[in-house]
Amino acid sequence: MTTSEELLIIDPLDLKFPFELKKSITSSFELINKTNNHVAFKVKTTNPRKYTVRPNSGIVLPRSRSNVTVTMQPQKELPPDMQCKDKFLVQSVITNPGSTPKDINPDMFNKGNHVEECKLKVIYVSPPRKPSPVPEDSEEGTSPTASETDLQGQSELQDNSTKARDLILRLMEERDSIILQNSKLNRELELLRNGRQEHRTGVPFLYILLVGLLGILLGYIVRNV
Repeated sequence: MTTSEELLIIDPLDLKFPFELKKSITSSFELINKTNNHVAFKVKTTNPRKYTVRPNSGIVLPRSRSNVTVTMQPQKELPPDMQCKDKFLVQSVITNPGSTPKDINPDMFNKGNHVEECKLKVIYVSPPRKPSPVPEDSEEGTSPTASETDLQGQSELQDNSTKARDLILRLMEERDSIILQNSKLNRELELLRNGRQEHRTGVPFLYILLVGLLGILLGYIVRNV
């Protein structure tokens, strides 16, 4: 911070505007009165059509502060090399206690009075960059994490285990059914041998056929279990 001699401290002395085309831009500075006097101030600029100053005049009470906001009107062109020659002038003078902003008049800042002056420079700075948006397909293209892969593997193992268990149970049921049918066929064959001699010639062929079928089914069971 730099003092404007005695009456007011102005902070900062450079008005920085984050320059953007076709946008109103604001900057501000503080007037700090560390004296026991009532200090009247007035703000002037070399380019009044380009800037709006609020307040452009006022009174800073003893041991107090006053904030001044400067708004730059929207600009249609970029300045050469982002340089600006505009300047501001802050004039300050001691006024009577009890004075209000309505009491301020141009005569107060005549050279005949003890008027202090401080110049402020205008500096253009680049606006902060906006974060680039995340592509929508970025999440879709990412590979699953290790934990997700583990969960998928465990789920597949559980599914395979359930299918294998169901298959084994089904094959065991089929095996028991075949064994029961085989036992029934053996009993019928015994009856045919003992009581029905007229069908004896057809018994060997039927017996061979049933035994072959039984062997095929048992081999299928053994391969899958």
